Amino acid sequence: MNNNFLHWIWIASCILLLLCTSLLATAQEENNSTISGRVLGADNESLVGATVYWLENSTGVLTNSDGDFVLNNEGIVYHWIVVSFVGYVADTIQTEGIAYHEVSLKESALLKEVEVSGQRDGTFISSVNPIKTEIITDVELAKAACCDLAGCFGTEASVEANTTNIITNAKELRILGLSGVYNQVLIDGFPLIQGLTYTYGISSIPGSLVKTIYVAKGTNSVLQGYESIAGQINVIPKDPAQTNKLFVNAYANSFAETQLNVNYAHQLKKWSTLLAVHTAQPGRKMDRDEDNFLDMPLTTRYSIYNKWKYGNELAPGWHSQITWRLVDENRVGGQTNFKAKNNKGSNAIYGQTVQLTQPELFAKTGYRFNAKNQIVLMATAFTQQQNAYYGTTQYDAQQINGYANLQYDLTWRTQNSLKAGASYRYFNLEEDVAFTANDGLDRTYAGNYKKLESIPGIFAENTYYWKDEDKLVLITGARIDFHNDFGAQFTPRALLKYRLTDKTNLRLSAGTGWRTANVFSENINLLASSRDVVFSETLEPEKAINYGTSLTHNLTANNWDIGIVIDAYHTRFSNQIFPDYDTDPTKAYLTNFTGTSVGNGLKTELNLSWSKRFTAKMAYNYLDVYRILKEEKWVLPFNATHKLMGAFSYQPFNKKWQFDTNMHWYGEQRLAKTSSNPEAYQLPEKSKPYTVINAQITKSWDRLEVYGGCENIFDFRQKRPILSWENPFSPYFDTASVWGPTKGREFYVGLRFKIE
Repeated sequence: MNNNFLHWIWIASCILLLLCTSLLATAQEENNSTISGRVLGADNESLVGATVYWLENSTGVLTNSDGDFVLNNEGIVYHWIVVSFVGYVADTIQTEGIAYHEVSLKESALLKEVEVSGQRDGTFISSVNPIKTEIITDVELAKAACCDLAGCFGTEASVEANTTNIITNAKELRILGLSGVYNQVLIDGFPLIQGLTYTYGISSIPGSLVKTIYVAKGTNSVLQGYESIAGQINVIPKDPAQTNKLFVNAYANSFAETQLNVNYAHQLKKWSTLLAVHTAQPGRKMDRDEDNFLDMPLTTRYSIYNKWKYGNELAPGWHSQITWRLVDENRVGGQTNFKAKNNKGSNAIYGQTVQLTQPELFAKTGYRFNAKNQIVLMATAFTQQQNAYYGTTQYDAQQINGYANLQYDLTWRTQNSLKAGASYRYFNLEEDVAFTANDGLDRTYAGNYKKLESIPGIFAENTYYWKDEDKLVLITGARIDFHNDFGAQFTPRALLKYRLTDKTNLRLSAGTGWRTANVFSENINLLASSRDVVFSETLEPEKAINYGTSLTHNLTANNWDIGIVIDAYHTRFSNQIFPDYDTDPTKAYLTNFTGTSVGNGLKTELNLSWSKRFTAKMAYNYLDVYRILKEEKWVLPFNATHKLMGAFSYQPFNKKWQFDTNMHWYGEQRLAKTSSNPEAYQLPEKSKPYTVINAQITKSWDRLEVYGGCENIFDFRQKRPILSWENPFSPYFDTASVWGPTKGREFYVGLRFKIE
């Protein structure tokens, strides 16, 4: 009997025990029921921040970002709830015998003349969640072009989009100054960004499809896995039941790049569906640096997305979501005279091409027994075929992913919410690296690389509410995962929120995380440069501990809403795999680094809002990310220690115009060590500080919005960022020395058309 079979017997036994325990707890506490529901307003729009409270004792809650609520009766039999929202007529609902309520409020006739209504905030911090979660809504995303997920964080200070390969414009999302591989990026709660999808995955998600983005720093819940070391980004696409019937977004910029997005939603009895079609078309060839390399790759992308939804997860009975997506993408970059059809793999003309196809299917199905118990199964499968050339390096790869998560939710003894279950991950990556022509470089890493992971796991997590619901909230959780090569891995985590005052919340978090590295897909510049890649030893899983604190304070005075945020997080790796570019400029060494590797992050942020018409956000980030080598501190290259961000927005009372601008200042960054290169191929030790300013104006009508803007208004560029661009087949050619923007000023225009 093999170990995997024993693991599954153990998992099945744990689930059976959990189900028996929960049914017993339910029988013992049948008098302590809760009710849930959703509050809707005009045009069936979810009302965020509506008040729901018991008529008998006036205790209640506010609806969340989807208009949903859960109200606990604390063991006492109540029969009526009151639902109210500014600009609407309050309603009183009888609850006896009904566990789920969908409440539709009517607009107040007395207030129609002055048009008082609720307005969804662009960004806000969840006041109840013990995990400090920044919530970015589609209102905020409309303040910029947001062509893809990488462009959705221009008004945020917690997440930074960084370029990992300048020639194909691959990007990653960083939190706390650490590489994007240490963040867990989820799509609708599913781990779809990993391995090959890490390189170009965030660019394949159009911003027009996104409803909400949840950003959490540090270690998070164990429910979604063991990987979130520096943070988690959960992208929630639009809900078929709540989005516009038709939405069209068309975009074009001054580089002649164009995009078109069309979303169509339809209701079919108990089912609702959303079909979204996206295409991006390449612009013209540009070489402002006159280095014979394109400033931007020529990118062609087509994708189709279809989501089906049945029922409501807060209502008793079945609920389900089924989604499929297909992405086909082609990128061409390199020297201006490179032609993909004729010059792939050439040692005379340098070019990079990437062609990828990715079909994916993911589903979430659950059954809610009552307000206290439900069981949910999440499953996904996708594959990607990628064929690429980086100069004379040919890279062909195929990845197959499978993921399943069975979770049982139980509310017990009124103040506790338990989530527990089992998960399974399957990861199969095969990479072929070959050198197509003799270019005189002494590179030794050609070959076939195979990685197969089979990882069953079990987890449990309890949320405890002390006294009134949000005075103190404590999450404690742990999971054990059984890796087929590295054995059992234990991941404990704890998160706490304490309400110091009605306006002030303190949060603490601590936990561990681990992951296995995918060297080439996560460090694509290894393939793009002339460096030889040297694997010095067998690579072990990366492991780290992260702990941090966050203080948020909100106050209101004279129509001003003021928010203050202070974050501090510390990450310490016990093993880390980071290519060593400093020892030899012609080589990149891959080793297990078990010495001191630390990341410290401090952020202070001030948010101002006046009458929901003027908003301002100002933030400062201090990032100290370093290693200790031979008793000397080495700061992580291409990472600014000091950063400033400001975002400002104004909307007149008639809501017909919107004015938005944001500013980013970056301090000095350490550059890769090149002192042993010939003088012509040496870089300075540090970059220069620089500032990027963006602005947008939007004009709105009933169904149409027209927007236009400019990114990088003052046209700051890092000139000639490619090292040894004159001879791309020399030992000193390197595309990794990117510390600032390279494409310069960009104008754009677009329109959004919608039918409610």
